Amino acid sequence: MEKKQILVVEDNDMNRQLVKVVLQKCGYHVIEATDGEEAIEAAREMRPDLILMDIQLPSISGYEVVKMLKQEAKTRDIPIVALTAKAMVGDPEKAIEAGCCTYISKPIDTRELPKIIDSLIR
Repeated sequence: MEKKQILVVEDNDMNRQLVKVVLQKCGYHVIEATDGEEAIEAAREMRPDLILMDIQLPSISGYEVVKMLKQEAKTRDIPIVALTAKAMVGDPEKAIEAGCCTYISKPIDTRELPKIIDSLIR
């Protein structure tokens, strides 16, 4: 069975490494991006099975990246999960409106994350 690919878009090295380790232990292949431009390029090239998208990114917000990916035929069907440390009232709705299928606030629960991902791509 081929490993499912997950694109992790996160500008914070520690957060990205934590998610990467958790996902690799669960048998996923992890692709990394640190900003919106890298995320768009990786999504187009690699066509991952799922994207974990930090919302607070340098230059282009995660919401904008999600909107762009959802407008392209090549990437529109990839499930995207929003990740953010600044959970404000209305943020989950804003993430869904942008095109995310769900929303996870940080700090990330490392036991719940694989369950959420499994439910979206298995």
